[in-house]
Amino acid sequence: MNLMVSGSLLRKSFLAVCILTALQPVASGQVSSEPEQTRLLNGLRVLLSQRPAEKEVLIKLRIHSGAAFDLAGKVGSMALLGDLLFPDPTTREYFTEEMQGRLNVTTNYDSITITMQGRASEFERIIEILRTALVTTQLTPENVAKAREGRIKLIRETSISPSVMADRAIATRLFGDFPYGRPYMGTVESLERVERPDLMLARERFLNPNNSTLVVIGGVQPNRALRALRQLLGAWRKSEQLIPATFRQPGTSDLRTLVINAPADQSVEIRLAVRGFARQDPDTVAAALLASVARQRWEKLLPDLAHSPVFVRHEAFALPGMFVMGTTVDHLLAGKTLAAAQEVIRSLARSPVSAPELEQAKTELLTLANKELSKPEGMANAWLDLDTYGLPSMTDQMRSLSAASPSDLQRTAVRLFQDRTFASVVVGNSDLVKAEIERYGKVELLGDIAPMEVKPDQKAPKPQIRPASNPD
Repeated sequence: MNLMVSGSLLRKSFLAVCILTALQPVASGQVSSEPEQTRLLNGLRVLLSQRPAEKEVLIKLRIHSGAAFDLAGKVGSMALLGDLLFPDPTTREYFTEEMQGRLNVTTNYDSITITMQGRASEFERIIEILRTALVTTQLTPENVAKAREGRIKLIRETSISPSVMADRAIATRLFGDFPYGRPYMGTVESLERVERPDLMLARERFLNPNNSTLVVIGGVQPNRALRALRQLLGAWRKSEQLIPATFRQPGTSDLRTLVINAPADQSVEIRLAVRGFARQDPDTVAAALLASVARQRWEKLLPDLAHSPVFVRHEAFALPGMFVMGTTVDHLLAGKTLAAAQEVIRSLARSPVSAPELEQAKTELLTLANKELSKPEGMANAWLDLDTYGLPSMTDQMRSLSAASPSDLQRTAVRLFQDRTFASVVVGNSDLVKAEIERYGKVELLGDIAPMEVKPDQKAPKPQIRPASNPD
């Protein structure tokens, strides 16, 4: 069973999403930057790009609703639905062994994306397999139980990683019960609550053609492709009502640094985050550039980071996401590293970005964007993002990047950081790092007993254990 992307791959995809706004002209021989567009009668939007010399075809279908729509207490429902689109292992074997291609389904907060790659001569067969997944989804009790067990097994195997723990904890610390504070892949406890009727409801509400976009890139003529799509996907039933992504905004984050005790050597995971922008926000490009500048300043302010994995990224979703800084350092540097990250944030809000800093940031984003967009899959993702997030044209996005100035970045930094509440998390041996962190600010240990005020005429109530995701 091919489950969702891992936490590290998801981080890469978020970064790619941020930098895909930096679009260079497409070189000769690559996928055209302007696909042929059409829409089926059932509302399915289709983007076609023919490559006559190519013997393969890449098909990507994106459902524009993801884990943000998981039912309360049943986190991972949408990811589980994605797993169940192709429950028969022989289907995946057909792509990998017979067609030397691939079939996978990935789910994030905003979407479910099906990727199918195989021989162009088998295009009709590929679309027939896709039709079965979408129109007659096999949500049998046996398939649901098997998929649930597989996903729970994956979570148990990956959740012990300190970096994964830190990524999940900082999101929960920042967003609380807001959808982006919940792990999109689910938890063991929440998945055990997901029942077959929950998945059938999700399939009915979200798995619809007028809530989807299909991209076809490769050696298939547009007329042939459209004929097969109309014949095989034309019966896919349209939804009468699309459900918008509207949720109650999260509350204020706890200002204390959350220290999570975890089995570790001498190293700790550091995370510092503030709420960011939505993908549609006009300052999202500037925020991606700010992330690059922040990393530059962090490494310059603390040279010890030269020997550590360091990242700074602006994770933009359909609704406002987060600006997050992270690294792995020796426990003796935990407090100093966190203090340096806070100083970097303050410096971005109070002083303009220099011309060399901005130029380096633009170069980094353009380099990564060109690498992504040199591949059909990177271009397909860029086209799908236009629909998922209602973004401006690629040309307009390119202009925004090229025109970004130091004053634009400072204005964006003020929006992001001034008078905003930060969240911070440290994962490691709490006995080693607690004192280091306390030198720079207040600390909360995961599972600490919360102090309670008692009036003189009252008996002290029993102490309550305060969960990390429920700040004061």
